[in-house]
Amino acid sequence: MKDTALPPANAGKFQDPLRTAKGEERAIVRLSDPQTLWFNTGTLCNIACVNCYIESSPSNDALVYLTADEVSDYLDQLETRRWGVREIAFTGGEPFMNPEMCEMMARSLARGYEVLVLTNAMRPMMRRTVREKLAPLIADHRDRITFRVSLDHWSQEQHDAIRGKGSFEKTMEGMGWLRDQGARLAVAGRMLWQESEAEARAAFGRLFAAHGFDIDPGDPSRTVLFPEMDVNVEVPEITTACWDILNKKPSDVMCASSRMVVKHRGAETPSVIACTLLPYAPEFDLGTSLEEAEKPVRLNHPHCAKFCVLGGASCSA
Repeated sequence: MKDTALPPANAGKFQDPLRTAKGEERAIVRLSDPQTLWFNTGTLCNIACVNCYIESSPSNDALVYLTADEVSDYLDQLETRRWGVREIAFTGGEPFMNPEMCEMMARSLARGYEVLVLTNAMRPMMRRTVREKLAPLIADHRDRITFRVSLDHWSQEQHDAIRGKGSFEKTMEGMGWLRDQGARLAVAGRMLWQESEAEARAAFGRLFAAHGFDIDPGDPSRTVLFPEMDVNVEVPEITTACWDILNKKPSDVMCASSRMVVKHRGAETPSVIACTLLPYAPEFDLGTSLEEAEKPVRLNHPHCAKFCVLGGASCSA
């Protein structure tokens, strides 16, 4: 299990699930409108990116591969619990490292769900055996599958600085193959560089146009620009008073509309995590069933403040 201790910048904070370090009542979020059920297919990845929040790499199997049967079990639970979920989403690691990835997609689509896949579009996806399974899925369900490709920056130089030399070119090749299949594409980038969001979106737009990618750079659900999750930066704790101060509602936060299924190495069964960003934090592990996962979530982590409440991030499509 990954060490989840907080760095000195937030020492003394995020300790008590009920109260902040100043003694104020900590904000909670209820699962009010479940729209997305995430599955982390495993933390193994073909590359190791700088500052990967989940530390995915070719050797990190802290979260082991989910199986298609385990996914089906949770799809059954969705029907039993009547959550009303619209979308099944897959993340990793690199999802196409998992040998049952296409089968998991197929089973989700067969139940009538939309499917979102977060991928780097590199060799795991571009293996012939994977493409032979993916192509018919795209042909049959192209309007219900979105491939959100990790493209950290619109320039090859900056992207490769994060993901390794040659990765930009390989991702462009994978995106080109998806484009040629008629797949629905989106992109996820990072706000790491000294450029405004408007400048970044304009540059991504030029890249998309040059490659014939049908992606709207101005649509935040199709060109997703994430703030960097640096736990060494001090952040305020979120109290019940913050909602009115920030003019936000608890329903605006990810854990009001989603949960994520993971399987920790050595565990007999998968478990349900409150947040896609916190797969290693034991206090955000809600249990093995969706029924248990309906409990409210206390915003007791720096990511809750910086990334979700203050940053306004959303992982959904």
